[in-house]
Amino acid sequence: MMRGVMATETKAKKTREFEERFARHYDELKWLYCELYENRMDAFEELCEQLWYWYQNRKADLKKLDRKREKDPDWYKRNDLLGMMMYVDAFAGTLKGVEEKLDYIKSCNVNYLHLMPLLESPKGRSDGGYAVADFRKVQPELGTMEDLEHLADRCRKEGISICLDFVMNHTSEDHEWAKRARQGDPEYQRRYYFYDNYDIPSQFEKTVPQVFPTTAPGNFTWLPDLNKFVMTTFYPYQWDLNYWNPVVFNEMVYNMLNLTNKGIDIIRIDAVPYIWKVLGTNCRNLPQVHSIVRMMRMICEIVCPGVILLGEVVMEPSKVVPYFGTVEKPECHMLYNVTTMASTWHTVATADTRLLRRQMDIVSSLPKQYVFLNYLRCHDDIGWGLDYDYLKLFGFQEVPHKKYLNDFLTGQYPGSFGRGELYNSDPTSGDARLCGTTASLCGIEKALWDQNEGELEQAVRFDIMLHGYMFVQSGIPVLYSGDEVGQLNDYSYHEDPDKCQDSRYIHRGHFQWDLAKERREKGTMQNQIFETLSMMEEIRRSHKVFDTTADVWTLDTWDDAVLGIGRWKDGEKLIALFNFSGQDRTAWINEDDGEYTDLLTGAAMKASGVQIPAYGIWWLYRKENR
Repeated sequence: MMRGVMATETKAKKTREFEERFARHYDELKWLYCELYENRMDAFEELCEQLWYWYQNRKADLKKLDRKREKDPDWYKRNDLLGMMMYVDAFAGTLKGVEEKLDYIKSCNVNYLHLMPLLESPKGRSDGGYAVADFRKVQPELGTMEDLEHLADRCRKEGISICLDFVMNHTSEDHEWAKRARQGDPEYQRRYYFYDNYDIPSQFEKTVPQVFPTTAPGNFTWLPDLNKFVMTTFYPYQWDLNYWNPVVFNEMVYNMLNLTNKGIDIIRIDAVPYIWKVLGTNCRNLPQVHSIVRMMRMICEIVCPGVILLGEVVMEPSKVVPYFGTVEKPECHMLYNVTTMASTWHTVATADTRLLRRQMDIVSSLPKQYVFLNYLRCHDDIGWGLDYDYLKLFGFQEVPHKKYLNDFLTGQYPGSFGRGELYNSDPTSGDARLCGTTASLCGIEKALWDQNEGELEQAVRFDIMLHGYMFVQSGIPVLYSGDEVGQLNDYSYHEDPDKCQDSRYIHRGHFQWDLAKERREKGTMQNQIFETLSMMEEIRRSHKVFDTTADVWTLDTWDDAVLGIGRWKDGEKLIALFNFSGQDRTAWINEDDGEYTDLLTGAAMKASGVQIPAYGIWWLYRKENR
């Protein structure tokens, strides 16, 4: 009898929890939904019923974590979060393999693990996993959804959060919806953009840019078996979803909640600016996109408030920042710091920090509630979407400068040390993007090939300096798997017929476990990189000055090759200096508030007229006495 009463009380408490969260967001959620979908109350009511279903079916330990994070909403903003992104197959073969390698991941101080796309997708037409054929199944060779859930459970016990991609803009042509549409089912055809002739597609093409003008030109694909055109913004085998249809939004929300209920902590919303289309526009960053993301944020706060939304917005800063929403009506919790990443590699190739400083000033001026994910390299290419209006002030012209950057970082420019490859090169416009690992782009590959010890020493120092700079940026640092041991480009993709057309696979190679073994061997390059990064990570965790809520600013160093960054938090002050030049330099700063200690070497010094070696780094620290 008592047990039954307790169960009833527990159920009532949980029901009240859901109802309170639901009531908090109901009015705004209803308003946005009805505005977007022309008062389709039937669809809205079905969505609301499903939110209760997904809440009910959320595991007890996940609900417990939700409550903990609700009480501590800034849990992901602190200086103890360090990410790593990896492909499951490249790192450990399967999801079970990743679980077996968790000790290694923990040894890298990683507590945020981004598993690159792993849902079912057709071989040879997967776009690296971004052409999803089934949102409820894992790619068979990687394991099962049960394996994913088990890994998530294990990671949660180890204090590791898992991030997973959620591809919203499109499905694979092998998805069940697409198959039914191809069979002529009008209900499923309405879930995509189908046209009987080229009249309307031709109007779209007048205003919509091409994502891949050389490898996948145009935004539509002709289907001779249907005698129709279908919108395919990215590749012909990726059919754009029609979010004008509320069924699409609802069903995709359920797919997202299925992942969060498996224990996924961070949902990376892929290609979010593209998901709403309107004729006569560029179909990018339309207001309706923000309505959708805002609704997704509220839905998560109702069902799974411990979950974080990470937006992938690969555009200039003015287009990126709005995806945070506002402080009162937030959208994404975190966004990728894409422009800073691209500006970093511009700086590597030019040894000129002025653009990078300007970009950091822009980021630092934003509200502290806005959190960026910072990275040097990721699964994708480097696009040169730089601030060319600003660069023109210093004589940089867009077209020739892009060519210079690509030539330098592919080793084509005289004296350059970069060893990357071009991606999606357009001979007509001269435009191209860039691929390669951090180690290969900053000179380690060339130095090893040349067997030049002096060059290798400098290149390793450069690699470490770049990571040290990433750790000092405002936001959360994320390593790319392999960078912690200086992994080089993998050219074997040229021999794989399923990969050879996509140069991004040059930095998506299999993790080299032989290099990982070398990280414990004193005197090896791998040991130097791994141990130094580990030291930096430990320092970052140990000092509040690295918190995302710290004040951040840049300093005049009076040398364009030297970047100066200041940080302050609760009486802790950091002056970080980074030399992007291959020559020794002097940072002509003058912080006259006393003596500092370099956190990396323990050396005591004044923060004025600081000598800094080629590709060198200082983390000058001072604690105020109160």
